[in-house]
Amino acid sequence: MPPPFAIDGFTDDRFAPVRETFVENFSARSEVGAAVCVYLGGRPVVDLWGGHADAARTRPWEAGTILCMMSVSKAMVALCAHILIDRGLLDLDAPVARYWPEFAQAGKADITVDCLISHLAALVYPDAVPQGALPGWNAVIEGLARQAPAWAPGTRGAYHSSTFGHLVGELVRRVSGRPVDAFFAEEIAGPLHADFRFGLTAADDARVAEFIVNPDSVSLRHIAAETGSPLSRAWRPLPRAEDVFNSRMWRESVLPSANGHGNARAVARIMAAVIGEVDGVRLLSPAAVETLREERWHEECGLTGRRFRFGRGFALHNPAFHPMGVNPRAFGHAGVGGSFAFADPEARLSFAYSMNHAASGSAMDDRPRALIDTLYDCLREGIA
Repeated sequence: MPPPFAIDGFTDDRFAPVRETFVENFSARSEVGAAVCVYLGGRPVVDLWGGHADAARTRPWEAGTILCMMSVSKAMVALCAHILIDRGLLDLDAPVARYWPEFAQAGKADITVDCLISHLAALVYPDAVPQGALPGWNAVIEGLARQAPAWAPGTRGAYHSSTFGHLVGELVRRVSGRPVDAFFAEEIAGPLHADFRFGLTAADDARVAEFIVNPDSVSLRHIAAETGSPLSRAWRPLPRAEDVFNSRMWRESVLPSANGHGNARAVARIMAAVIGEVDGVRLLSPAAVETLREERWHEECGLTGRRFRFGRGFALHNPAFHPMGVNPRAFGHAGVGGSFAFADPEARLSFAYSMNHAASGSAMDDRPRALIDTLYDCLREGIA
């Protein structure tokens, strides 16, 4: 009989314990298919993948397997905006309406770029967006322009679960003249040869891992519900369909809050190029990195009720929901179900994990947490 899972890739000898933990995720933590990648000082030191790309366990997870990394996508959109800020083309202190005049409707004229990118704009409920409109960019943008804030902007942090990607993505489009998916491809993924994108073609389907929904996932349960919770209200414009996260609609649309497709290798490489040089490419200046990881709020989230720490578009180290080793100024983003990525500039390190079997509960899953703990054990022991 073939083994229940196979592991491929490489690990520097000094990080061998990370491979052992990755294997344990399959044998002891219900992993189905996954990948993990670590960059240190601008070069990969861990790049592992294994298991199966489908729930039936008929397709092996391969080096080029990609999957929906859910809200890790928000970090990629925020990065697009920070590139424009770093170039002096987008002003954090300016009102959003300077770049997007229609946004000034419904009491939003004074909301700044800083407020918007920091999840402080109180635009968590897209009530003015038509039901089922999420695949259509223009319909969503027009609805968000009409949308009134749920409370006074700037007074309470709240994760913009469904709206962040369109709000910040439209700013990127207005300033750069390019849709956010094109900007990302041309300014980030292309120069780095990173396999992450928004909007897949049917030809990509053969290498996309099936997203396996766990009925015990608190967030996924609420997102999929018609009514009954703040998260279901936030995701009301999402078309209700069976197996929506594996549908052609989900894969081919540009839904930058949640449907970026890639893998751990691609995202670890991108995050490494945020904090340093990777094969001659650096995405942000050191000053821009300091700007994005300045703490903007640390409180109970106005949408989820979970206690989060956020900088400007990136989550900050938070042991319960965004564990990033030991550095309180590490920054990154989690995706519902378990995908996770972060950068630790002081350690010159980036980490990314991607998986297809969604986790249960609402806190950070044991699988990425175990990998991160092992990684930092290696660093503390002087192995690196």
